[in-house]
Amino acid sequence: MPRSPRVGVLLAATVLLLATATGCDGDVGPGHSEAAPATDTGASASSSDGGTARLAAAAQKLDWKPCPAPARSEDSSAGRPPGRDWECATLRAPLDYAHPDADTIGIAMIRAKATDQAHRIGSLIFNFGGPGGSGITTLPAFADDYRTLRSRYDLVSFDPRGVGRSSGVTCLGDRQLDAYYAADATPTGQDEERSLVGRIDQYATACQKNSGKILPHVGTTNAARDMDLMRHVLGDAKLHYFGISYGTELGGIYAHLFPKNVGRALLDAVVDPSSDPVQSALAQAGGFQLALGNYMAACVKTSDNCPTEQQITGLLDRLGKDPVPGGSGRDLTQSLATSGIAQSLYSKDFWDYLTEGVEDAENGDGKILLALGDSMNGRGQDGKYSSLQASLNAITCADFAQRYTAAEIEGKVPEFRKASPVFGEFMAWSLLQCTGWPVKGEWQTPDVSAKGSAPVLVVGNTGDPATPYEGARKMVQELGPGVGVEMTYRGEGHGAYDSGNACVKSAVDAYLLEGTVPEAHKICS
Repeated sequence: MPRSPRVGVLLAATVLLLATATGCDGDVGPGHSEAAPATDTGASASSSDGGTARLAAAAQKLDWKPCPAPARSEDSSAGRPPGRDWECATLRAPLDYAHPDADTIGIAMIRAKATDQAHRIGSLIFNFGGPGGSGITTLPAFADDYRTLRSRYDLVSFDPRGVGRSSGVTCLGDRQLDAYYAADATPTGQDEERSLVGRIDQYATACQKNSGKILPHVGTTNAARDMDLMRHVLGDAKLHYFGISYGTELGGIYAHLFPKNVGRALLDAVVDPSSDPVQSALAQAGGFQLALGNYMAACVKTSDNCPTEQQITGLLDRLGKDPVPGGSGRDLTQSLATSGIAQSLYSKDFWDYLTEGVEDAENGDGKILLALGDSMNGRGQDGKYSSLQASLNAITCADFAQRYTAAEIEGKVPEFRKASPVFGEFMAWSLLQCTGWPVKGEWQTPDVSAKGSAPVLVVGNTGDPATPYEGARKMVQELGPGVGVEMTYRGEGHGAYDSGNACVKSAVDAYLLEGTVPEAHKICS
């Protein structure tokens, strides 16, 4: 199950958890060994940016090299570099922007150069969501989807600070995480509640022990500042941006901090910036429930063995008492099965696996749902976990100030059950993820107002499970008059551009490649 209302990493792996990974390295280190200070930036930054503008002028040159094979599993178990078109480099950024002359952090980057250099626009920077998703893994895996955009852009992505190769947050060990994700996440009674709270507290303590130095500095505001430094070092006057899921929140924060530096920006699968964690979790519970209903309605048109909602809830209840074998000595538990079902709803391409996985689990074989659940949790076939969920936790808790008690969540469970009989309880109890976290959060809700920014194209998908459609309109409203341009895709799955819909692709390509802004409220179906 998603551990946060913000989870929404684009599927960078198949059910077999195959994708590419790279060996770019992003360490935390002292000083500015690779960035000498300069005098002018041209960046639009407020005084609260703690020297971002001065740092953006740093005479830093990226040392692009072929991407080596990964040192360990990161969002995949493929274990190979992305190919000869791709180069990797490390950007040095301040660990703490309030003290830009102190320690730095390495931000791992990847790029493929534009194929038509004569008509090159600049760099197009991608963030695929999470928070916690690895850009250096995901962008090469989905490169075919962006072939048209690559004609005039260098395709660029990165592991945000605290993610993957950029000093990825480490908490528990692999075997400990196996037990953590398999454990009961929907307690009944005070004993089970205390057990859940205890596990969450142990997790937070382990994060502090293993990654305490970077935990205060992994928030979205700092990631946005990193992107402006990235823009400058890449040589672009404006930031051209493609943000998906949580990447839309990151894009909104960037537009708020640096409105004059916004170029052509696309926000796809949009997070509602006006919602607090409870509101977001409720909306996402309803979004997954809607997607499940859409899956079941489509399934019965082509298959005779489609599960009903009652069958799914019955299966989950049974797994809560009696897990079934999932292969390799592991069991499919209720928590892992719910994560797997949620993962299958991110794309229509995975609906058939959901049908087969539920049927197999009812017959005592949990392999398919376990593989899907592992993908959600960032577990590779080799049993190693990426930083995906640990980074998600750390970034979420660095951003949001709310801290909930078990008693508060217990009081909200009925409302969540009403929103989703399948996912509601899990989404409600996931709100404990920041309870006992060693770092205070920055905001109640993020400020994405961006007066003076160039137009930002905001695309919502009516069938999106992870970022419900209503978030797109809220983002447009919060960006402010004359900035957000709303567009609707009447479809299924998480996101619009990668759905393959020709109308969406044509409109987005025209905007990013030619600067043609679609008419407001354009609808694609």
